[in-house]
Amino acid sequence: MIVIPAVDISSGKCVRLSQGRKEEKKEYSDNPVEMALKWEAQGAKLLHLIDLDRAIDGSDANVNVIADIVKALKIPIELGGGMRSINGIDWAVSTGVARVIIGTSAIENRRFVQEALKKFDEKIIIGIDAKGDYVAVKGWKEITKIKLLELALEMENIGVKRIIYTDIKRDGMLAGPNINEVKKILKSTNLNVIASGGISSIDDIKKLKSLNNPRLEGVIVGKALYERKFTLKEAISTV
Repeated sequence: MIVIPAVDISSGKCVRLSQGRKEEKKEYSDNPVEMALKWEAQGAKLLHLIDLDRAIDGSDANVNVIADIVKALKIPIELGGGMRSINGIDWAVSTGVARVIIGTSAIENRRFVQEALKKFDEKIIIGIDAKGDYVAVKGWKEITKIKLLELALEMENIGVKRIIYTDIKRDGMLAGPNINEVKKILKSTNLNVIASGGISSIDDIKKLKSLNNPRLEGVIVGKALYERKFTLKEAISTV
């Protein structure tokens, strides 16, 4: 299991949201490239990069910043936020992004997911964001009637190998990860899983590590790093 620092971009700045609410945005840096380089320097093996503007509004205002981050870093980057077309994935991959996260479109267009898998294979990750048992879409603005585990199994059946699971009630709230739901996904599917949402302490990371499941590939850490609850080096040393 690896610790994956998150860089969320909005209006060209590095920010964090609480439960995905844009009105509860806190800015941490006006230079996301410097922030990404900081996490790389502290030992990150992978960077989790999210374009919030594209996710929420479909805006392409951050493309230059994203390209600059990819160019500056030596470690691989996974990119999400509004990835709803093959052209969009093509742009990301050609820019140098290692893996692309598909979220809303996995719900709305299964054929698109199949096309993306056929062309890009394991470069595709499905982001499953849930509030309780139900999946959220469109920048978490809408809660569907689709159950988390049902979607995970369906994605596995069409060839998906890896998902990022985010509990949106916990994201940005420093409330601890949803360990039980992570365990359910690992037990019910054969998917590789990256856990996200709520990490508040080194103990939270240790709890995930203690599941001792090789398919739990990593944990994404955001606000806890930015609020200096612990350092990335400290987190990495626990895994």
